[in-house]
Amino acid sequence: MFPFGGLIRKTPCVYILASRGNGTLYVDVTSHLAGRVNLHVQELVPGFTARHHIHSLVYYEMHPTMEAAITREKQLKKWNRLWKIRLIEQASPEWTDLFNREGGEIADLPTDDERRKF
Repeated sequence: MFPFGGLIRKTPCVYILASRGNGTLYVDVTSHLAGRVNLHVQELVPGFTARHHIHSLVYYEMHPTMEAAITREKQLKKWNRLWKIRLIEQASPEWTDLFNREGGEIADLPTDDERRKF
């Protein structure tokens, strides 16, 4: 889990938010996932996510560099909706919100073994 409070560790990542299961999707990149998702949840990021109430963190990928994360973000943004849905459902078939709003933590994505149970 990645805590929101305390020491901020910058880790480049790409993330996907959803308005609900199989709802409106939003792809972005950040170096502080918990902090950025918290801003979206509170609708402090003006624009698309606030207008469409896109608050659920349904997928993320960590990358070694911000350049790698940005390259992946651009790739995902070009994908059609079905491909993005398949990516999300491979990691989280139930479209679980991976952000704990009370503790400000990000849940780990299921491992391959955990995903096979579904």
